[in-house]
Amino acid sequence: MLRYLVRRLLLLVPILFGVSLLIFFWIHELPGGPAESLLGERATPQLVQVYRHRYGLDKPIYVQYWSYLKTTATGDFGVSIASRRRVIYEIGQKFPATVELALAAMLFAISIGVPLGFLAAKWHGGIFDNISLVASLIGISIPIFFLAIVLKYIFAVRLGWLPSVGEISITLDVNHPTNFYILDAIIQGQWSVLWDVLKHLILPAIALGSIPLAIITRITRAAVLDVQNEDYVRTARAKGLPPQTVDRRHVLRNALLPVTTVIGLQTGLLLSGAVLTETVFAYPGMGSWLRDAIFNRDYPVLQGGILFLAVVFVLVNLVVDLTYAIINPRIRYS
Repeated sequence: MLRYLVRRLLLLVPILFGVSLLIFFWIHELPGGPAESLLGERATPQLVQVYRHRYGLDKPIYVQYWSYLKTTATGDFGVSIASRRRVIYEIGQKFPATVELALAAMLFAISIGVPLGFLAAKWHGGIFDNISLVASLIGISIPIFFLAIVLKYIFAVRLGWLPSVGEISITLDVNHPTNFYILDAIIQGQWSVLWDVLKHLILPAIALGSIPLAIITRITRAAVLDVQNEDYVRTARAKGLPPQTVDRRHVLRNALLPVTTVIGLQTGLLLSGAVLTETVFAYPGMGSWLRDAIFNRDYPVLQGGILFLAVVFVLVNLVVDLTYAIINPRIRYS
């Protein structure tokens, strides 16, 4: 296990180098530039040249990349051209919101998707199974932004049950030492603030978790159908074990391996920034932050933010690989 972990961590180096190379040259090939985007109508050739010289954009491309690589290797992602703040500081401000949203969406998807897929497989061919298949197909097909708008209209506009935008009510003046609003509210014992944050989280989490919910349901159903016909399952039933024990120990536990893979991939994708969901709900996370950086041609933010999310995605998948041995002790890493 330790050798496997070390080997996977060492593989991060060439992966991140390749990602940084692609990100850097792709961003610099985009039309326009940060100076033109920030100056707008005030952009004159002289001002554009001043901006390009200030941020080193007038140097040869390979010189810019080497400078970017040296600073990134030390953990410094540079300074945002738009806000003049360090990129690593802005990541610390934006990433916690995305983490809370992604975890809430995955909790919604897992808590409904796994039982739904399991019951659909147990009642294979029945009405419940057919309904779950149709519902999961609709969940995969419906665009997230459309579902988000429908949820806002029903629960925020028509019924008035939940807020439609933001991460917390603007009337609340509270401290956020960790920037994890839920954690901060629990630590400080501010239960009214906790409830307000959770209300702001419900609609975006449902919208964002709709596609993972549909995928997890279908994968769980397929995995349970495969496992429940295996020899060891029939042997366990022949020994007279209670059906609940057979389902829990032998069917569901072995069916969780492909489900865990899907959960890990979906979690990594959600942590990479839910641009559409955060845009519709005006949620201040990584997705909306990177969207603004694209419009502003903010190269340091785009380079640092995307590279950071690539690291997160790789680490999430590493954690998923390591959990295989916990779920199924027969799996060992050499």
